[in-house]
Amino acid sequence: MSALSAAGLNLIKVDAPPQLSATMSALVQPLPEPEPVEEARRTPEELKAIAAEGNRLLEGAPAEEIARWAAEQFGDRFCVTSSMADAVLAHIVSRVKPGVDVVFLDTGLHFPETYKIRDLVAATLPVNVRSIRPRLTVGQQDGEYGPRLFNRAPDECCFMRKVEPLNRALAGYDAWAAGLRRDESPTRANTPVVGFDPKKGKVKVNPIAAWTQTDVDRYIARWNVPVNELFRKGYTSLGCWPCTRRTKAGEDPRAGRWAMFEKTECGLHL
Repeated sequence: MSALSAAGLNLIKVDAPPQLSATMSALVQPLPEPEPVEEARRTPEELKAIAAEGNRLLEGAPAEEIARWAAEQFGDRFCVTSSMADAVLAHIVSRVKPGVDVVFLDTGLHFPETYKIRDLVAATLPVNVRSIRPRLTVGQQDGEYGPRLFNRAPDECCFMRKVEPLNRALAGYDAWAAGLRRDESPTRANTPVVGFDPKKGKVKVNPIAAWTQTDVDRYIARWNVPVNELFRKGYTSLGCWPCTRRTKAGEDPRAGRWAMFEKTECGLHL
């Protein structure tokens, strides 16, 4: 028995009017979650300044430190691009930014061994592989521009199957990492560790720019990183199968790319 009942007091339950009950119920409803406020995008001028300062600070720094700087600076607006010749760059960045997006340009003309590395990276590394395809399939391109465009106009083929898809893939990012190395060819000898791409208006990070092939091999051995098996079959640089051949002893590593043309780059890094 409650104290009020013991005192002889009768408690009367009074129901609130329906209108008042509805009003009170509305007042105690949980508030909706606030809409997330998207952080303002940096302007190309701001990104250019960040790139210049980053390059000044990071020249000579370890690849992991360069990757960590980029991850901290750009967050989810930073991604990795990979040709899936190996998983070195994806592995480096995943160590400092697990879950990072890895963009793979699926031209429809890669070697089967290259797709195997892509699938292995997606299955074994803490990354999110994004396979980006051209707007036209190979068959559609043949129908519109004639068969084997890569043999007649490789620049046009590369643009449609690599350059345009990359531009589309990078739309949501402020920066991306590429696996360029200075020792690969004379055209890459001055590659900065952090640069600014004025055509894309974005920061381009090259964590292994100062590495040699020996550095790459040492990293692969230490971390058991996936490597495309074509390197054991005489290839030293990998791209689409119609425009890639084995290289001869003493040749430039990229001599097997577009060997029938005066062409050394697909356009992604120009």
